[in-house]
Amino acid sequence: MSHVWRRARAFDPAVRLLFVNQFTINLGFYMLMPYLAAHLSGGLGLAAWAVGLVLGVRNLSQQGMFLVGGALADRLGYKPLIVAGCALRTIGFGALAFAQTLPVLIAASVATGLAGALFNPAVRAYVAADAGNEERRVEAFALFNVFYQGGILLGPLVGLALTGIDFRVTCAVAAALFAVLSAVQVLRLPVRHRAAVVEAQGQGQEQERGQWRVVLGNRSFWLFSLAMTGSYVLSFQVYLALPLEVARLVGDGTAGTVATSALFVVSGLVALAGQLRITDLCRRTWTRQQCLVAGLGLLGASFLPPALGGSGYVGVAGLLVCAAGLAGATAVLYPFEMETVVALSGGRWVATHYGLYNTVCGIGITVGNLATGALLGATRSAPAVLWLGLAALGATCALALRGLSRTGRLAPQPAGAP
Repeated sequence: MSHVWRRARAFDPAVRLLFVNQFTINLGFYMLMPYLAAHLSGGLGLAAWAVGLVLGVRNLSQQGMFLVGGALADRLGYKPLIVAGCALRTIGFGALAFAQTLPVLIAASVATGLAGALFNPAVRAYVAADAGNEERRVEAFALFNVFYQGGILLGPLVGLALTGIDFRVTCAVAAALFAVLSAVQVLRLPVRHRAAVVEAQGQGQEQERGQWRVVLGNRSFWLFSLAMTGSYVLSFQVYLALPLEVARLVGDGTAGTVATSALFVVSGLVALAGQLRITDLCRRTWTRQQCLVAGLGLLGASFLPPALGGSGYVGVAGLLVCAAGLAGATAVLYPFEMETVVALSGGRWVATHYGLYNTVCGIGITVGNLATGALLGATRSAPAVLWLGLAALGATCALALRGLSRTGRLAPQPAGAP
């Protein structure tokens, strides 16, 4: 990780703080959330429908409020929303440690979801604002993803150790992490407003009264967002289709648990070890638009190894190759995807664009998971149909992005363009 921090030091202290911030956010979140369902059902004795309700409202409160969080960040500035989100998650995680009744659990779950909707678009817009030009923003988002994935990889391991003591200890430690984050950002994070990107490009400021007209009327951005929903559906299968297929191949016992854990370990290690190298190679080889097309194509191609079939551990090996491929393809996509949101916004209302983008992709994940779940049930005797269907989705979205690129829809938008 020394080379990661060496490259991170080339950015302003505020951006470096946001890298560490995102690592800690994911560390705290993933040390708690993977074990929440077991706590609700086993520790508190809630019925399955109640467990689903608590987890569902958390996701709904986050996905449904991303656009609001982004719009507020552009109105009020990025720092207040980042601090407010971390403080609200402190309260939410702290409440989960003591909540015993369903209404309190729902309120705490809503707080944790809303917190993500507040700080998520603001953090990304702040990084875009402070990083500099397009090349620097791509590198910044590549580094951002390394820290992001590091938190995802380490969080469940820390959570497993803490939950072995008591789940309330896990909640308390996660809440303490977010409390420290809130205090550090109040003291150390400089104030940045949404106009920073525009000013850095020498394009002036957009009048606030045009915020919704600009964002909702941005046709190129809408088309890009719709095409990219496929990437989120595909990458999410490491949480859905791949673990379920592991259970089918080797069962739910110790072997299944180890194999499922291996999926996440392989995915995290590929992202950590390969992100910067992959980004550097892509920048030397392709344009931003070509990187997007290639990334989506690789996401789809990742599902070809499990489509080849195989039983037992041979099949599991195909799933591990798939998980590694998904992580590598995401490493290709992510920095250029985040930069494209900035480019299509024309540097105006960047946080609002990020919020809308997250909302669109979140809806796409929900619809895609419903379709994937239905297909899983219908193709148990012929699982290759599912994997080939997912590969076809990646190819279709890649072709859609290629079409947008060829028609100029992915080119940077000038400030003031409708």
